[in-house]
Amino acid sequence: MTRTPKKSRGLGRGLSALMSDVTTEEGAQAPAKRPDLIVPIERVQPNPDQPRRTFAEAALDELASSIAEKGIIQPLIVRLSPNDPEIFEIVAGERRWRAAQRAKLHEIPVLLRDYDDTEVLEIAIIENIQRADLNPVDEAAGYKQLMDRFGHTQDKLASALGKSRSHIANLLRLLTLPDEVQTYLVSGQLSAGHARALVGNDQAAALAREIIQRRLSVRETEKLVKKGPATKKRSISKGSDAKDADTIQIENELSATLGMKVTIDHPAGSEGGKMVIGYNSLDQLDDLLRALSGG
Repeated sequence: MTRTPKKSRGLGRGLSALMSDVTTEEGAQAPAKRPDLIVPIERVQPNPDQPRRTFAEAALDELASSIAEKGIIQPLIVRLSPNDPEIFEIVAGERRWRAAQRAKLHEIPVLLRDYDDTEVLEIAIIENIQRADLNPVDEAAGYKQLMDRFGHTQDKLASALGKSRSHIANLLRLLTLPDEVQTYLVSGQLSAGHARALVGNDQAAALAREIIQRRLSVRETEKLVKKGPATKKRSISKGSDAKDADTIQIENELSATLGMKVTIDHPAGSEGGKMVIGYNSLDQLDDLLRALSGG
């Protein structure tokens, strides 16, 4: 017999039910929900598809201290594990579960829900987006997941999640920036305001490096974007962005071999970098593809 899959409630009419269960912070101002069950902590396990993989150690220790003193205020949301009916799988609240282990709790309060795999993933993404410490790139990636995997529009997301449409649209634009610039965003070297000024600029990476080096404000960044990055001569005089002789030699050798301009961007002190090959015609592109494929 073919089993008909349960239809996901998704965003829209069903999101109010999903959102009402999701609590992002232990001790939040929302009234504590009455748990459905109190279960042994060893019978609870994380969701293997949880998009969040890292938890700040200091924040976990702080939450563990609070839980040891006051207990878990907001119950975790769980479902019965599809693989073992004796195990409860976390839908939302893994941070509280980890902190409860550190606080040496033997039992924890839970809300038991009958969510399917699609709804579990949706809630996990929503909970992830609502983290206070989320960086702009991960937040944007969460919105993109909700749109790509569940077909939600920016308007629907904005309405359901209590965000402005412009906030979501601006964050999604950050995902069009080069990987190097997104890395600066994730590490906190650039703010979302800095990065927004770089969207669509073909020199975004060079500009980002200059912004970080000169510690420019967002207003100063906007002026720099209009003017363009520092010239090569200016960079050499500062001694920061100048390429070493070995890199220049490799560029020249590859350019001569391929008959195309090759540029290597290898940040000082890093293991990785970027190589750009410029071609002037489709014939050159065909030649390059043949060379790369061993043809």
